[in-house]
Amino acid sequence: MIDRQEALQYHSVHPPGKLAIRPTKPTATAHDLSLAYSPGVAEPCREIHKSPDKVFDYTAKGNLVGVVTNGTAVLGLGNIGPEAGKPVMEGKAVLFKRFAGIDVFDLELDAPGIDEFCAAVRALAPTFGGINLEDIKAPDCFVIEERLRRELDIPVFHDDQHGTAIITAAGLVNALHLQQKKLSDARIVFSGAGAAALATLRLILTMGARLDNVILCDSKGVVHTERDDLERNPYKGRYAVETQLRTLADAMHGADVFIGVSVADAVTPDMIRSMAERPIVFALANPDPEIPYPLAKEVRPDAIVGTGRSDFPNQVNNVLGFPFIFRGALDVRARTVDDGMMIAAVRALAELAREDVDDSVAAAYGGEEIRFGPEYVIPKPFDPRVLLRVAPAVAQAASESGVARRPLQDVEAYRIGLERLLGREREVLRRAISVTVGRPQRIAFAEGEHECVLRAVPQLLEQGGITPVLVGEPALIRSRAAELRLDLGFDQGLTEIRDPSDVQQQHEFAERLFARRGRRGTTLEGAHRMVRGRIGFAASLAWEGHVDGMVAGLERSFPDTLRPILRVLDTVEGVRAASGVHLLEIANQLVFFTDTTLQIDPSAEAIAESALLTADLAVSFGETPRLAMVSFSQFGSVDDPRAAKMRRATELARAARPDLQIEGEMHVDTAWDVTKKRAIFPFMQLTERANVLVFPSLEAGNVAQKVAVMAGAELSIGPLLVGLGRPANVLDAQATVRDVVRTATLTAMSAAHPQLAAAGASGVARSG
Repeated sequence: MIDRQEALQYHSVHPPGKLAIRPTKPTATAHDLSLAYSPGVAEPCREIHKSPDKVFDYTAKGNLVGVVTNGTAVLGLGNIGPEAGKPVMEGKAVLFKRFAGIDVFDLELDAPGIDEFCAAVRALAPTFGGINLEDIKAPDCFVIEERLRRELDIPVFHDDQHGTAIITAAGLVNALHLQQKKLSDARIVFSGAGAAALATLRLILTMGARLDNVILCDSKGVVHTERDDLERNPYKGRYAVETQLRTLADAMHGADVFIGVSVADAVTPDMIRSMAERPIVFALANPDPEIPYPLAKEVRPDAIVGTGRSDFPNQVNNVLGFPFIFRGALDVRARTVDDGMMIAAVRALAELAREDVDDSVAAAYGGEEIRFGPEYVIPKPFDPRVLLRVAPAVAQAASESGVARRPLQDVEAYRIGLERLLGREREVLRRAISVTVGRPQRIAFAEGEHECVLRAVPQLLEQGGITPVLVGEPALIRSRAAELRLDLGFDQGLTEIRDPSDVQQQHEFAERLFARRGRRGTTLEGAHRMVRGRIGFAASLAWEGHVDGMVAGLERSFPDTLRPILRVLDTVEGVRAASGVHLLEIANQLVFFTDTTLQIDPSAEAIAESALLTADLAVSFGETPRLAMVSFSQFGSVDDPRAAKMRRATELARAARPDLQIEGEMHVDTAWDVTKKRAIFPFMQLTERANVLVFPSLEAGNVAQKVAVMAGAELSIGPLLVGLGRPANVLDAQATVRDVVRTATLTAMSAAHPQLAAAGASGVARSG
């Protein structure tokens, strides 16, 4: 439950409200301002005057939605007026931005009448790419939406109607599937005949439900043809049926589906008992449903039950709809939101709910198990895949129906573009996946019996580019996979199992390890002990070429995991030591921090090697590396051995790789603001902001990385190990399934082009 004082404080703490406006272009100089306003602003004005559609090119119109209300039906509070409705409209704006990257102006109109409301919206329409109508009483909302749809050439969408309808329909599709019933055959009863109920009824009829199987009930009972009060509301009257049923209780007897969009406690346990076998009960009244979820399940354990509440399964939540529907509509510059677009959204949501759920979604809901079934028929709002499924489906449907001004040409390319709204991580991983397409890499997982690894395997198989090799006891791996109901493709050879207790394999690995490292402190007994452990065994698989890389760390600390890896895997020829690199997104730029985890007090030679290895890592991510050797000294300003070390490292790195931009020793702020600092240091080699920051010690690198994360870095991946003879990476003991997938994907990318590391550092060994 939400505490009243907590809610009031949340909205009133400075600054009041939930929204602010910020510029998207530089405004730091007088020249910036002359471009933003007079005289520079005249140029786009002239272009738009000549060609009105260019308003989308030169202004924010294409990503701007007006959320408009007159406050006549705010939530369950009724006609409380436009001012009292403003917190809700601001909240709507926050959801648009949070889930789909759409900007919003919320407009609370003092316009209770239909004509004056429509006139106001028409006058404001040139500002927006779309209009979201909200919290307008019925039946006015029907008239307003229909009129504005006819008169405007931008999408007009009344979320109270269609948002509820789309999410309800998606849940209904899946619930019918689980209950082994067909929409065309299902007997459906509605409690409530307002905006949401009528829109839902209309949508499911469009999708295949039959009107003669549907009973609509309002506060007076069944909406039937003999009633004499329906002329005042033709929107309700068009669904009147010829029947002897008169009450909600009558209608629910033998019904397959109940959809409630009415008031709390409208349904009794006896009504639920009277329904058909395997019923579906969507009690959506807010904040209290027509029948409480626990009571409905107690009365009918065979029922699939949904509500509008987040504290029970199967929440019908409009945030699953409107942000993503508008995203798709805006991106193809649709003139309206038609039935095809809404049905596309329904199908996309229904299909997504049937897929395996990322553990990051489960974490957002307290770690609860989320799997398609009677308690999960509707996706969760925090599932990032909703954007990637619904918006493309809507955009494609708009393109196919002809309402798109800019039809979609490539759905997959559009989906990739949407990933940027979810942060750079997906973009980074997509590049990593693309490297391995057509040449799958075999990646060993030292903890092959661990649930996180097992749950990660289906995702890895789906994305492609990796053949998982699970290290563990074969029978146990298979039984645990069966318990988790996971198809890991063992029989098809999609996933392999390697038994670390294979004595013959252990013996061979130990003999060869001793042969390599016998003169470096490793005894034969120590080699045997090393490869008997699962991490050492997985590392041996990698070194001997049985796999292309390895991942470990779920059951041990970072140092305990790293130790056997470093003892089994040699470094790249000519490299003194491996390094740990973190990849961060700061101010919309990918930045590589090194060394953040391994070398405590490296020499100048080791720092230069680490710098070049990290530069090659940056190349593998599609970045042009610009290296800064950071220090407390700047270009000789301090005579200290620690500063001299960074000067020497700069010289060594430049000598080995004259093709790279390498600068130092320098302050980190100089490396970050190269354009401004160039006036003071015109000799700098860096042409742009550095994206590889090379630190003089583990202490400096580790602290800097953690401070950047605390300060709000949008992305932090790592540590990624560079310099090893075979790709290997270490997970955190608290890693999630998402972490396993991400780390394995990046390990596979490294395995796909190991020549980068070999080429990067060998020159330092020669020049050093």
